[in-house]
Amino acid sequence: MTDLQIYLTLAVFSAVILAIAFDVIDMAVATLLGVGVLLVAGILTDDGLVAAMRMAGGPLSLLFGGMVVARVLGSTGIFERVGGIYLRATRGSGRRFLILLVLLVAPVCAFLPNATTVILLAPVIIRVARALGVDIVGPLVVTAIVSNAAGMLTLVGDPATFLVGSSIGMGFVQYLQTVSLAGLLAVLVIIPLLPWLMPQVWRVRVALPPPEPAKPLERPGFALLALAVLLLMVLLFLFGEQLPVNIVPPAVAIIAASLALLVVYTVHVEPVEAVLRDIDWKTLLFLGAIFCLVQAFTETGLLQGLSLKLYAWFGADFTLVALALLAGIGVLSSLLANIPVVAAALVMTKGYLVAAEVVPEIALGAGFTDWPAASLPVFIALMFGATLGGNATLIGASANIVTVGICAGQGEKVTFARFSRYGVPITLVQLAISALYVLALFWLAH
Repeated sequence: MTDLQIYLTLAVFSAVILAIAFDVIDMAVATLLGVGVLLVAGILTDDGLVAAMRMAGGPLSLLFGGMVVARVLGSTGIFERVGGIYLRATRGSGRRFLILLVLLVAPVCAFLPNATTVILLAPVIIRVARALGVDIVGPLVVTAIVSNAAGMLTLVGDPATFLVGSSIGMGFVQYLQTVSLAGLLAVLVIIPLLPWLMPQVWRVRVALPPPEPAKPLERPGFALLALAVLLLMVLLFLFGEQLPVNIVPPAVAIIAASLALLVVYTVHVEPVEAVLRDIDWKTLLFLGAIFCLVQAFTETGLLQGLSLKLYAWFGADFTLVALALLAGIGVLSSLLANIPVVAAALVMTKGYLVAAEVVPEIALGAGFTDWPAASLPVFIALMFGATLGGNATLIGASANIVTVGICAGQGEKVTFARFSRYGVPITLVQLAISALYVLALFWLAH
């Protein structure tokens, strides 16, 4: 690729981000136009599109499966019951509402992908927020941010974290031992920031009406089957890769979606077409286009050049490289969906380690897992930057994009600036805590 094509790719990327940030054009249209320009310019080829869709397949499958399962569960009436319990637990206090929100979302995200958690819990949070008379946008944005941070509690909680962990052969137990504490810290630091970020919600005190008796579920059999599908989904997320057939998380999501649709079809609750019509196809399309934009950076050779630049700048000083990755990928993940960013950053990071002669060139191929212990904090820093950096803006993570779509469905438009008012301060604190954690990992390694 020529320098002109690299500059054009950077210009297209910048134009797309600015168009979204200043709400010039719909974000899905902006990204599709960007992909179209790169195709016309010959920067993105047919092979590049295929590679982008191959990279996007796993995360998009996770999202699609989560959307289908959540939509089917929403028809059972279970969320109404959970919402009633949550509302009574707040005792009419905005402070309790926000703290309980964090405590509700975080454990679920440890075992389900973050966007799936947002889809599942959004109806509950919206109901409680409206009962307390508070704006739904702030609590839903915090839900997305908590879900992204809590996704670091386990290997399967966040697609970006899973991408890094699976790429280097990190197992579920090893992840718990080395990364989960950082995920817990990233969740806990959100709570002290809530009174400052949402003072109006924090100070709310309302008298709740006497609780109404819970309505019996109209279709208990349907609800039981839907919950069984959700339970199977969680179990396969946790143990699917240990089975002889090795069922990876994207495959789990597709299996769960197919079973959920089978339940709908068999029980005749509603037409399957109605469920599929309610899927947020716009978000899936937007993420697919973002993967294509990131693939353009790979096509230009920019990432390979950055690998050599990293070595030229920092040599074999892994501590500085890790901190640089944490900050740099954190910024990039706030401007692009973090899943494709981390996929591209993995190529760059592995290239750096090859240039530093830490591993042989074969490490650039798929399936290499013999990474030295000294390089592990570098990959963990990459996880932190990608996962937590995505909290800053509405396009930084799939959970954020899903949240914006849910708010739009409720008649609330969330702009780039409105999301960032909550996301940027939390992200800066989380990345600072993560930097200290990475330094502690290097100190313990020595």
